[in-house]
Amino acid sequence: MGFDILALIEARRGDAFKLHADHLNPQMPRTLHTLGFDRILESSEGSWYVDSDGQRYLDFQSGFGVHALGHNHPAIRRALHDVLDAGLVDMLQFDTPVLPGLLAEALLARVPGMDRVYFANSGTEAVEAALKFARRATGRTRIIYCDHAFHGLTAASLSVNGAEEFREGFAPLFPDTCIPFGDLEALEREVKKGDVAALIVEPIQGKGVYVAPEGYLRAAQQLLHDNGALLIADEVQTGIARTGRFLATEYDEGVQPDIITVAKALSGGIAPVAATMCRKGIFEKIYSTMERVLVHDSTFSGNALAMTAGLATLSVIDDEGLMANAERRGEQLRAGIREVMAHNDLIVDVRGRGLMIGIEFGKPSSLGARSLWNLLNTAHKGLFAQVVVVPLHNRHRVLTQVAGDRMPTIKLLPPLVIGDEEVEFFLNAFRDVMADARKPNGLSFDFAKTLIKNLARRDS
Repeated sequence: MGFDILALIEARRGDAFKLHADHLNPQMPRTLHTLGFDRILESSEGSWYVDSDGQRYLDFQSGFGVHALGHNHPAIRRALHDVLDAGLVDMLQFDTPVLPGLLAEALLARVPGMDRVYFANSGTEAVEAALKFARRATGRTRIIYCDHAFHGLTAASLSVNGAEEFREGFAPLFPDTCIPFGDLEALEREVKKGDVAALIVEPIQGKGVYVAPEGYLRAAQQLLHDNGALLIADEVQTGIARTGRFLATEYDEGVQPDIITVAKALSGGIAPVAATMCRKGIFEKIYSTMERVLVHDSTFSGNALAMTAGLATLSVIDDEGLMANAERRGEQLRAGIREVMAHNDLIVDVRGRGLMIGIEFGKPSSLGARSLWNLLNTAHKGLFAQVVVVPLHNRHRVLTQVAGDRMPTIKLLPPLVIGDEEVEFFLNAFRDVMADARKPNGLSFDFAKTLIKNLARRDS
């Protein structure tokens, strides 16, 4: 009998949680059980996925931004089938296939000031390349990064990660320097020391959804260039139309980063791909001679499936007007959330651009709701955000995420293809959850039941 992958999936689908518990990260199934997110998922299309009971869920998390075009977009699937059927020579290593050249050309046409591209497999690899390139190009070693930053979890990218929960237990890391996000005076103090290679910064921080202050990136670049350093814009999550522009740095008029990283959405939600773009002069200092042709490389870099997914993704974004849709639907969502905010003082801020939105919660004025807030915050700072995420999923079948550990903020990253149906579905769910949140025995009781039930089941 030949290998039948679909038959294997069907036969073992119900074993997924046990397989992960026995052979992969056991904390993932434990966490999903505890939160009540332990569904057996069977299919997905567009902004929705379906579990084994036929229940339909709205995805407002997009796999941390990977599913920007929604799940299983037909144009991406068709292109990948076509390139597989073509039987191309791929990953030979000693050739120059056309697909990487075509995707590089298409990316650079959309990003003025960039001349060269290095392809990788993930955002953290794109950041690793950017850090290496900056150090080689400047002849300096120190990188400046911002508090709350997230740039990946491999060794060098972890060294510029501003979230302590990811860094703990992995020291010693590279000796880079953290400064407050948006603080130009702190940046100036550091760059004047003369050993800084670059500042790496997200135009909108993924952890907390903090938007860079107006003019910050432009002023930061001027400070860096005046002192012989570079600006690296990490657009792994914000890039590729997420914010209503191709890159979020475009909102800061006049800024032109020296190095830009993109990933996630470029994959079309199917084939892992990332890119590090930079100016020609920087690239030539890395690949300076034929002897250095492979000085930075990856076995899977530029593979046919990844390049095809990237090219198809860019085509879909243009053909379906997804940048404009992201801007329009983002405004629609923020307006709806602000309507809820006007009648509910648990919500203290709504921020972001396009379809990258943060909703921050704070201590309410009413005595009952304030007591609940204090209780949750004592148990774990920022826990209230999780208490919103759980009923959104378990009661209303909407998947969202907490914006960061100990942050009282949830983040919305819906697919860029959402329309009126998805916007109204989310807003109706959010209105109900936030109304219940003000009842002392409403939301907290629902969440407590979920935790107790699933902790008992996990330990049984």
